[in-house]
Amino acid sequence: MGNLLCCVQVDQSTVAIKEQFGKYQDVLQPGCHCLPWCFGFQLAGHLSLRVQQLDVRCETKTKDNVFVNVVASIQYRALADKANDAFYKLSNTKGQIQAYVFDVIRASVPKLLLDDVFEQKNEIAKAVEDELEKAMSAYGYEIVQTLIVDIEPDEHVKRAMNEINAAARMRVAANEKAEAEKILQIKRAEGEAESKYLSGLGIARQRQAIVDGLRDSVLGFSVNVPGTSAKDVMDMVLLTQYFDTMKEIGASSKSSAVFLPHGPGAVRDVASQIRDGLLQASVDH
Repeated sequence: MGNLLCCVQVDQSTVAIKEQFGKYQDVLQPGCHCLPWCFGFQLAGHLSLRVQQLDVRCETKTKDNVFVNVVASIQYRALADKANDAFYKLSNTKGQIQAYVFDVIRASVPKLLLDDVFEQKNEIAKAVEDELEKAMSAYGYEIVQTLIVDIEPDEHVKRAMNEINAAARMRVAANEKAEAEKILQIKRAEGEAESKYLSGLGIARQRQAIVDGLRDSVLGFSVNVPGTSAKDVMDMVLLTQYFDTMKEIGASSKSSAVFLPHGPGAVRDVASQIRDGLLQASVDH
């Protein structure tokens, strides 16, 4: 019906190319337009002004001879004021963009090591975008955005990289574990040293208390019993403790057999040794 009335409709975000007898005349904006076909006017076609996306997968190799697949995402659109160039100058827009992407990526990636490719993907994307912007602006297209969305090394290389990463993490974990064990051993040694110190301090205080008690007993006995010397009192006290000890050993059901020399001379020797030891402890203190 529109053709019979010589009217055509151009949708939003779209422009139409008007020709007369096959020659370019004008760019029709969105809306309704009159094209009297009897005067040779016709629509050559429509051109979308929407942003379009093209994903380009390019295989190349890095400086360290690792083959990778680089996936670039190109977002572009035709310019309304250059619609005639965009419509007439290029017959295969996507193929042209793909060729420029291949050229830039295969010129940039071989200069970088594999690790640098991952780190500098934004620089690669910027180089692709700059090259496309210069080339495609002459054909009436604008490059909106260029992204490097994926970098895929060969499967064997990817597996080796994962193994290297895993080994590095295991090495760090082993170092941390060894450091933790070292700290535990140091703390354990410090605890044992502190325990031994406190134990020795307790034994020293115990011996000092025994010496002080014996001294007080000797002094008190000497005062209350005239005619006795301190040596006599000490011998009697030590002899009493000796027999008490023997009694406790014999009363214990779990004690083992203990063989000690027994007799008047032996008792005198034991008393002499104990007395000398206690007196020496008192002097050292």
